[in-house]
Amino acid sequence: MMRPSNALPAVYLCREIVDFRKGINGLAVLVEEALQHNPFSEQLFVFCNRKRDKIKILYWGVPRSLVGSQAVLW
Repeated sequence: MMRPSNALPAVYLCREIVDFRKGINGLAVLVEEALQHNPFSEQLFVFCNRKRDKIKILYWGVPRSLVGSQAVLW
């Protein structure tokens, strides 16, 4: 699910360290405050943990339901 659609306008990477105990709501707040974007837009938001060995992906699809928030291990 790295890019669910070719029609996605953008993929944003939050370069700050993110506490992975944050849930969907916490990530949405980060998108609003740190990245200054609308978390409910059809864009992909990627977050890294402190060690930078895991990522979480937040993506809201149509009709405004959460399509994915997952941790990916390398």
